[in-house]
Amino acid sequence: MSARTHTRPHPAPRGGVDSRLPWWALALPTLAFVTLLVLILDPADAHAATGEPALTHVVERVQQLIAR
Repeated sequence: MSARTHTRPHPAPRGGVDSRLPWWALALPTLAFVTLLVLILDPADAHAATGEPALTHVVERVQQLIAR
């Protein structure tokens, strides 16, 4: 006795799997990469930790980057 084969009710798209990504799927990793690259490539800020809170330093750094 042979088994029945199941066929797809709709034909598959010609391009295969739909490979469209949302805009943020590329933007967020790019933003993270650029942010880390800027932090690594700026050795002037690579000094020992002082008594300043870290959050204040991060906010100041973001303001400097936006002002450029």
